[in-house]
Amino acid sequence: MADDQGFYAPLGYSPLWLWAGLLLAALAVGWIVAVLAATRQPRARTAPDSPAAVLPAAGLKEHYLARIHEVETAAGTGALPQRAAHQELSLLLRLFIRDATGQDMTRMTLADIREQPLPGVAEAIGRIYPGEFAAEPLPSVTASAAAAREAVRAWS
Repeated sequence: MADDQGFYAPLGYSPLWLWAGLLLAALAVGWIVAVLAATRQPRARTAPDSPAAVLPAAGLKEHYLARIHEVETAAGTGALPQRAAHQELSLLLRLFIRDATGQDMTRMTLADIREQPLPGVAEAIGRIYPGEFAAEPLPSVTASAAAAREAVRAWS
């Protein structure tokens, strides 16, 4: 009979091949997940210690108006140098916009801010700029504070 003379049963695969296939499939899935995670748009987050996270939206204006008044008072008493007061007012206005809109303006130049569709902000920061960067004598801190207050109050 032919069966007795040369028929051999098929050889089984080693379990190592099963594990190698599963490992390759897991690596392919992991690579796809890593690519999707690395290329997706980040969610806009509010820092937990920012006023927008702590204060309700209605209190945001009052918070920044109070901080502007504090800077103006500190500059008036001499506790804060005039140039530092102008810089602080510019920063406060930029932080207000960040907290109100989520758009970070703290590192934008005046030209960048003018390109943004934010009414009144570029003009206010433009009026504060001479106090930040101009040579002595500096404009009054009161005028810069008034420009910052006007921009905050005009925000809807």
